Amino acid sequence: MTSTSQRGMSAPGDLLHYTEYPRAALDGALLACAAPLFATLPRGDNHPVLILPRLHGTDMSAATMHFVLRGLGYRTYGWRLGRNIGPTGKAVHGMRARLDYLTNRFQQPVTVIGWSLGGIYARQLARRTPDAVRQVITLGSPIRLARHEQSRANRLFHSYAHEHIEPLDVPLERGKGPLPVPATSIYSPLDGVVAWRACLDEPSERAENIAVLASHIGIIRHPAALWAVADRLAQPVGRWTPFRPPPLLAMAYPAPESPAPESLS
Repeated sequence: MTSTSQRGMSAPGDLLHYTEYPRAALDGALLACAAPLFATLPRGDNHPVLILPRLHGTDMSAATMHFVLRGLGYRTYGWRLGRNIGPTGKAVHGMRARLDYLTNRFQQPVTVIGWSLGGIYARQLARRTPDAVRQVITLGSPIRLARHEQSRANRLFHSYAHEHIEPLDVPLERGKGPLPVPATSIYSPLDGVVAWRACLDEPSERAENIAVLASHIGIIRHPAALWAVADRLAQPVGRWTPFRPPPLLAMAYPAPESPAPESLS
């Protein structure tokens, strides 16, 4: 394995980790600069979207994404379960009930967007109730975590372990194969919280990885990530094609990496 791959399979180093918050502020500044481009964002059929927060995040943490997607006409919803402290009984049962509520209300499958730990939840929901999920989009989610030590949030996550009813056994998704619905993993090689290679899904006919240059905390509002999300949401139901950034934004998307064998073991 190359030195780059080794770094990508380890928890981020101190430089990336301790600059997360100032880099997240930069991501927000980039969003303000890119605001004029929002008028040209891809638009879809306004279907319902459920957004799940990161570890220790709340629905308010994803307020920017809700605002942008609602501006495109989508009906976006949070999980309404307070702070995300892991797979507690309230979270596990509440997410399933929230998804059931939305599918029953709109009589159609829901796109589920998950940020970090929320993305792991999103994929679990898709495997358990594929008929209720239109597609899954994850942002900075270590969906192929091979060791808990690949995340700088490991200690925080396990501090709530006494309240968890479902363990997150690693390696995650070992032997489970691709999701039964279209899946997009948006990740950053500059992630300061989780090993970016652990965010890589195994590409298939309906699964892909999209790289952006964002912080872990700021990826939810990074312009390149928001554009990719809007593009994926705009795909007609039942049809899926790989992401192709517009020529003027091509430099915002580094070439995606292939999953390392360790991340899939």
